[in-house]
Amino acid sequence: MEKIKMTTPLVEMDGDEMTRILWQMIKDELLNPFVELRTEYYDLGLKHRDETDDQVTYDSAYANKKYGVAVKCATITPNAARVKEYDLKEMWKSPNGTIRAILDGTVFRTPIVVKGIEPCVKNWKRPITIARHAYGDVYKASEIRVPGPGKAELVYTAEDGTQIKETIADFKGSGVLQGMHNLDASITSFARSCFNYALDQKQDLWFSTKDTISKKYDHTFKDIFQEIYENEYKEQFEKAGITYFYTLIDDAVARIMKSEGGMIWACKNYDGDVMSDMISSAFGSLAMMTSVLVSPDGNFEYEAAHGTVQRHYYKHLNGEETSTNSVATIFAWTGALRKRGELDGLKDLMAFADKLEQATIQTIEEGKMTKDLALITTMPNPTVLNSKEFICAIRENLEKMM
Repeated sequence: MEKIKMTTPLVEMDGDEMTRILWQMIKDELLNPFVELRTEYYDLGLKHRDETDDQVTYDSAYANKKYGVAVKCATITPNAARVKEYDLKEMWKSPNGTIRAILDGTVFRTPIVVKGIEPCVKNWKRPITIARHAYGDVYKASEIRVPGPGKAELVYTAEDGTQIKETIADFKGSGVLQGMHNLDASITSFARSCFNYALDQKQDLWFSTKDTISKKYDHTFKDIFQEIYENEYKEQFEKAGITYFYTLIDDAVARIMKSEGGMIWACKNYDGDVMSDMISSAFGSLAMMTSVLVSPDGNFEYEAAHGTVQRHYYKHLNGEETSTNSVATIFAWTGALRKRGELDGLKDLMAFADKLEQATIQTIEEGKMTKDLALITTMPNPTVLNSKEFICAIRENLEKMM
């Protein structure tokens, strides 16, 4: 069989630990035999990030902006223990955070639905995508532990020296203070990314905040979304037959639980952090969740939603057998290849991505799966495969489809 051709490279961001091992297996067994793979390769493994003073992370992000589509392996964000373990020069920042900041992107996370891995919420029939704003709020907050009685004020000083001042609280005793912020420019980028992704996926978009309580902070999010929708996207949404819907976060939770799914749910930073874990767990497993970073100017970076599977990696180094779920990493590759094919007009490449996803799902639905899925499946007597056997089983199904 002649290999499928690519015209423009993908940006390939390699990663760490067990996912790096799976990454190579996926390329060897599921990609290179079928596709004449063209990638611009960047090694984001922790050792190489340290060797380059993290410059490789920045280079990979700018390459993503150049080529439009990237696929990323899971990477380590080092803590103090990792600094010691890898003898690092310093505690480097999260690669995902660096790439997200350069692309000005929004993270969209969607569970992979498979028969036999049933959602905990019985009426959910279709996957629910969480769109998480990735700037500000509690993640860039300043905090004070208040030692005793006193007055706390919120003060903004303009460049010309004029001030806006609000009393936060008159403390009668000890307590705690937190000051957080966001930017109109970041909220605007978030909104456009959500509207563009909804159009791309042809799915309804929900957005929720708590504007009834936060009448300036959260209300600003609501107003920016509504203004952009009315001025830029309303006609496109109506033409596509999809809707934009705003409601309070508590109402959204209640509606989501009673829905059949199938929508994109846009959330502020903390809400998205919490709700994406709730959605992934309720659908079955974080190892069965895709993640794509979308910038408002149309750049895409695909990855698995989970980490580097450190425990399995050390078993692998000791020569022990592992049964590590590679589904989300496979879907990172299929998402990137499909988008590359879409942008370049390569129907064969898009069809290949579809077939690889179908082969992966079919393998699980035939009862062949990794240990984590075998523990939660409703199928009787599943066949538990090790990491390599699972990927090879997918290849067998893929070869039949090809």
